[in-house]
Amino acid sequence: MDDIIAEFLTETSDSMTELDNLLVMLEQSPHDMDLITKIFRIIHTIKGTCGFLGLPRLEKIAHKSEDVLGLFRERKLNADPASISLILEALDSIKQIIPGIEATGHEPEGDDSAITSKLEALASGHLGETISNDASMDDIPHHHDIPGTNVTELHVPQHEHEAPVAATTTPAATDDHQVGAQSLRVNVEVLENLMTMVSELVLTRNQLLQISRQNKDNSFATPLQRLNLVVSDLQEGVMKTRMQPVGNAWAKLPRIVRDVCRELNKKIELEMYGQDTELDRQVLEMIKDPLTHMIRNSADHGVEPPEDRIAAGKPETGKIILRSYHQGGHIMIEISDDGRGLPIEKIKQKLLQNKLVTEEQLQTLSVQQIQQYIFHPGLSTADKITAVSGRGVGMDVVRSNIEKIGGSIEMRSVEGKGTHFTIKIPLTLAIVSALIIGTGDDRFAIPQLSVSELVLISPESAHKIEYVNNARVLRLRGNLLPLLDLEELTDKPVPEDDGRARYVVVTKVAQFMFGIIVDKVYDLEEIVVKPVTRLLKDLPLFSGNTILGDGQVIMILDPAGILKASGMSEILDSIQSAEAEEAANQHKGAELQLLLFKAGDDTLKAAPLHMISRLEKINTSDLEFSDGRPVIKYLDQLMPVLSMDTLPRDGVHPLIIFKADDRLAGLMVREIIDITKYYGDVQNSDSQNLLGSVIIKEQATDILNPSWYARTGLNVAHKSTQEYRMAAE
Repeated sequence: MDDIIAEFLTETSDSMTELDNLLVMLEQSPHDMDLITKIFRIIHTIKGTCGFLGLPRLEKIAHKSEDVLGLFRERKLNADPASISLILEALDSIKQIIPGIEATGHEPEGDDSAITSKLEALASGHLGETISNDASMDDIPHHHDIPGTNVTELHVPQHEHEAPVAATTTPAATDDHQVGAQSLRVNVEVLENLMTMVSELVLTRNQLLQISRQNKDNSFATPLQRLNLVVSDLQEGVMKTRMQPVGNAWAKLPRIVRDVCRELNKKIELEMYGQDTELDRQVLEMIKDPLTHMIRNSADHGVEPPEDRIAAGKPETGKIILRSYHQGGHIMIEISDDGRGLPIEKIKQKLLQNKLVTEEQLQTLSVQQIQQYIFHPGLSTADKITAVSGRGVGMDVVRSNIEKIGGSIEMRSVEGKGTHFTIKIPLTLAIVSALIIGTGDDRFAIPQLSVSELVLISPESAHKIEYVNNARVLRLRGNLLPLLDLEELTDKPVPEDDGRARYVVVTKVAQFMFGIIVDKVYDLEEIVVKPVTRLLKDLPLFSGNTILGDGQVIMILDPAGILKASGMSEILDSIQSAEAEEAANQHKGAELQLLLFKAGDDTLKAAPLHMISRLEKINTSDLEFSDGRPVIKYLDQLMPVLSMDTLPRDGVHPLIIFKADDRLAGLMVREIIDITKYYGDVQNSDSQNLLGSVIIKEQATDILNPSWYARTGLNVAHKSTQEYRMAAE
């Protein structure tokens, strides 16, 4: 294909998405001359380029559309819904022609007379007319010009926009030189190859660091330390080139909601927040279809028609809210509507009709358990398949696609009030932090984001394996945690219980919490995720493989796949009490997971769990001093060690490792107490080192601000060092 045509097709595809959004906005603000001028200019550009490249079909559709838009601009034709629908229909015709040009480099044969005749009729019926009963030009609201330079971005704006944002636009510039300096179009394949090379470089770095650890006294230690830092910075820089705003996956949603409203005679407002939240391009591509299906479902099945909403005491215009934000290394996407909610009785009938449960079993299920069956294959509450959402894709496919990328989806619904979905997905799939675990002579990796905590089980420890109906469980903070043995999962011979110490990796998949029993826990390591070979693709236990620093190839465990393979998702009754308690607390406010500990005085303190990288034990004899400040070697770097009081002179003490603002800092504390969930508001604090205060276990508890410790902790460490030395002297 000619390079000029390829460039034209890329820009035109970008423009189609942008035009969809702009036309939906114009329908809401039909007198906005800035919007009309913007749309006219884009169509005019497409028409002119088509003529230059010899693409008559596209040129004619664009030309006729431009005629109608010209009447909008001259105020001879109102931008009413019918006229805008016709323009959108013309854009759909252009979208159908573009794939043919991409495949052959030439326009495919076809007849566009139907759409061009409609456009001609609309334009000719208003030639020479002027809309009289309308606002004067001074009364017409004007918006700031919407950015429109179509270039693929390697950066995104940092401000949140409530209005739909086009996927590939940059801020308007004063001249072409400024635009060129701000952005550069790069083929995706080039970025993918660059990411692959960086991944190999990360593996090589890990191997060199492994060799360095085995040979501590060598002249390569210092340059390897420098290499480690450079590779980490390079990895971070390349990852940023892959990051795109999640709004790119939302670009077509306003058009979809608009079309559903016209098809079903509904009134729906779509509110979108956090479009600038970034995640990996690969992840973004994989969530586009699930998001589209869920928004379409909310508009079709969730939000009621105006007359039904009025009868129920609701506003006639329904609302769908889409929101995204970062949380603990994940992207959280929330989709909520104020519609009819899930019909419990209808779901019960479907369960009995499809023989998924018996009458007796149905009586024992809670409302939450019944609602979760919407994720079961083949279960639908729709009375009939519609052109809007009945496409043979159910919520089971949505959940499956999300779990394929290591994500999870949770749902809660109140009949008559609405439904709320929460999707949790990883930022990237290429290079992730993983916990290396082992059983027997084999090692495996499990993504750190899937690990809630580690529990040691031995005859001497407080935690021991118990049995309920021949099923292994662990009593953890008053709850029974179902257990799976990694040796059994991987078909290894399981030795008799010899009293050896083992570990439980506590893992959470969606709303299910369970433990995986392993023999050894090695360390955290950044791993490069490689797809599994075709021979192993049907094994649900693994999501990929990687190469460790010593050159060994190991498999990456998939917690969601383990849960399915074990059949445990059918028998997790032991966590229902915890779920019921959690559901009862939802009305109190957002959930905040906290690590409780004591440091300084005897008062209880806490830190947000998602900002804690790891818990360690540290011997003060292992402390070193850099520029007079206490540090310790951690993950091949020097990490500052802080204390809320005088650093102890000797002994082993708990160390909380904070990760905030891409920095690590260790806080030495007196005692680790527990992990708990808090629901409700946090009372703000005037102190920069505190996020606020809450009441936990009937005690006033200060919540520490890990970001403050990471940013300014070195000064605190310096002060503590002086006290330490004075005490030592």
